[in-house]
Amino acid sequence: MISFSVTALVFGVVFLAELPDKTALAGLVLGTRYRASYVFAGVAAAFALHVALAVAAGSVLTLLPQQIVHALTGVLFLGGAAMLLLKKDEGEGEVRRPENQSFWKVSGAGFMLILVAEFGDLTQIMTANLAARYDDPLSVGLGAVLALWAVAGLGIVGGRALMKRVPLTLITQVAALLMLVLGVWSLWEAVAG
Repeated sequence: MISFSVTALVFGVVFLAELPDKTALAGLVLGTRYRASYVFAGVAAAFALHVALAVAAGSVLTLLPQQIVHALTGVLFLGGAAMLLLKKDEGEGEVRRPENQSFWKVSGAGFMLILVAEFGDLTQIMTANLAARYDDPLSVGLGAVLALWAVAGLGIVGGRALMKRVPLTLITQVAALLMLVLGVWSLWEAVAG
């Protein structure tokens, strides 16, 4: 059974954390050069793989005592909030143009870009934390993958318009605040439990 509240919470946290990430900008660059549906297919497949790995890792953490899980996830959420607030804007490198515009070349380029760029990324770690915290792999996985796909879609199709209206620093600060709240809440549960 899927928990709507867990799915919605995970969606919100992962969406806000991924929005200012370099992969959203990479999706925007790929989307301006190639057919958007081809790019999205590759990017979506890579994100689905990352979420599956993160949920599996987080599910293993549920085997630990609850207080340890709460303390660990609290510390990791606080670390994630600090990373968001302290990270510097990174310049985006040139995206290598595939030889042609075929589905497999373009989607493969998108898949490989995300697969490499997102491995061990903050949102993958957050997804593992959330899977451990809520012990609901299906709801967490669904919320995370939908959030990542939404960010990819926004980046590919309409990222420029969004970034003109909403400052990237504001999005980053909101994501950091949410992670800070989750971190403090998890640590409080570890101490109080």
